[in-house]
Amino acid sequence: MTATLSRREWLLSEQPASRRQARLGQGYRTWLALRANPLAMIGLAIVLTLVVVALLANVIAPYDPIVGGDLRTERLLPPSGTHLMGTDEQARDIFSRLVHGSRITLMVVALVAVIATPIGLLVGTTAGYFGGWVDTVLMRITDIFLAFPRLILALAFVAALGPGIENAIIAIAITSWPPYARLARAETLTIRDTDYINAIRLQGARPVRIIWGHVVPLCLSSVIIRVTLDMAGIILTAAGLGFLGLGAQPPQPEWGAMIAGGRRFIIDQWWVVTMPGLAIFVVSLGFNFLGDGLRDVLDPKARK
Repeated sequence: MTATLSRREWLLSEQPASRRQARLGQGYRTWLALRANPLAMIGLAIVLTLVVVALLANVIAPYDPIVGGDLRTERLLPPSGTHLMGTDEQARDIFSRLVHGSRITLMVVALVAVIATPIGLLVGTTAGYFGGWVDTVLMRITDIFLAFPRLILALAFVAALGPGIENAIIAIAITSWPPYARLARAETLTIRDTDYINAIRLQGARPVRIIWGHVVPLCLSSVIIRVTLDMAGIILTAAGLGFLGLGAQPPQPEWGAMIAGGRRFIIDQWWVVTMPGLAIFVVSLGFNFLGDGLRDVLDPKARK
């Protein structure tokens, strides 16, 4: 107990003795603030559950997600002890398909974030730092992307690239970076002429070093908040592409494709479309809750 208290006091010290202590203390304060938000903790629990389910899909799923059972006796069965969420038109266990489909959802979310976030940061910070014609050209390109609804633009790119989960990820990433660029540019405009940046510039640092070493880290927290809040939209876009047959292709257990396959049975066998719909709803809600919590914790303008 004493060791725990001393560790807590060390983390919450107002006069840290080292850079490491300062960083760990700031991270601990952020965690305490996030933990005090019940909705943010619910969102974090949902997101962590998604990650665990995706990692342990082979252990959790009781049936094969691709191969179905006997079409004569196991097709379109309602939820029961044998099949927790029922079976679909191919006698496949819906729960097992949802569990394995979480891997596709997590992969889409992770890859889109990894691809779109650096692009948005690079475009936004470059435009905001240099200004002038660089800012004009980059922001007009950004405006062109923002002029189209995300799903419509993603449909156009997938139609050009061809259906498939890989092309769907590329299309969603291409359509996701403009808001991050706008946000990074606004943040850069507020800090590019500060004394801190001017001092670094007077020391002879090159623009590339200033942007990536000092401007980007200052913009990162706001962009992370926006990325987390956008995860729900990314999931819905991926599900929409899957529903239209342009995302993951059958027999892959993608949630949007599952809804598309079961829409013929929505009246009599409601569970076929309801279960993947609920999965999309819960995961999207979890990312929204977590994003709201991170905004309250990380955004200085939102603090009281």
